[in-house]
Amino acid sequence: MKVMIVDDEPLARRRLERMLKALQDIEVVGTASDGAEARDRLPALAPDAVLLDIDMPECDGLTLAATTKLPAVIFVTAHREHALEAFGLDAVDYLLKPVSQERLRQALDRARSRRRDVPERIVATPKDRSRPPRLTARTGDTLHVFDATTVQRLHARDKVTLFWVDGDEYILDDSLAEMERRLAGWDFVRVHRAELVNLDAVVSVRIGAGESSVNLRDGSQVPVSRRLLPELKRRLRGDS
Repeated sequence: MKVMIVDDEPLARRRLERMLKALQDIEVVGTASDGAEARDRLPALAPDAVLLDIDMPECDGLTLAATTKLPAVIFVTAHREHALEAFGLDAVDYLLKPVSQERLRQALDRARSRRRDVPERIVATPKDRSRPPRLTARTGDTLHVFDATTVQRLHARDKVTLFWVDGDEYILDDSLAEMERRLAGWDFVRVHRAELVNLDAVVSVRIGAGESSVNLRDGSQVPVSRRLLPELKRRLRGDS
């Protein structure tokens, strides 16, 4: 399994490299000192798993995971308080520094198991625009099928993902992180750990001193975390 290490502390990167080299069937394919560098190196390195620190300059680990299609993510951090948000981003594991060899091995085993158990998804790209992704939701004995691009927002609640069409609420079995991957390339963007919005539905953005929000065409107001606001503004500008 190919592993990438992302951490702004050189000593932490070297320690993880030594620990990984002691494990069988693990290859360290590269490192990065922050999320921005990691985003640039990911396509060439093509890792199967990323050991990702959270507190880093430029682009921190949570922002990278929320705004970039990543392989299996194992957060490695000195901070306990981000665990809920990390697992909301579909993290494989959350390791606290200093990491023990056994916990690292367990986390990588989970990442390897996820690769084996979850079939690779086809991600929409611009050349696929003639075939919009579909969402399916069951109510009673009826399976409803929706063009995903007509949905304005998806919301995570109690381990399920909700969306609304014409005022009616529907439930998906997929996690919000999985929906974010499926809808990559279709102008959906994560604005909060529990919110994914369709950029085409955004009417305005209210930027506050603390938490900001977006107003959608259906009149709903969706919170925007301070961490994800820069990415939302970048996507609304149409920057690549």
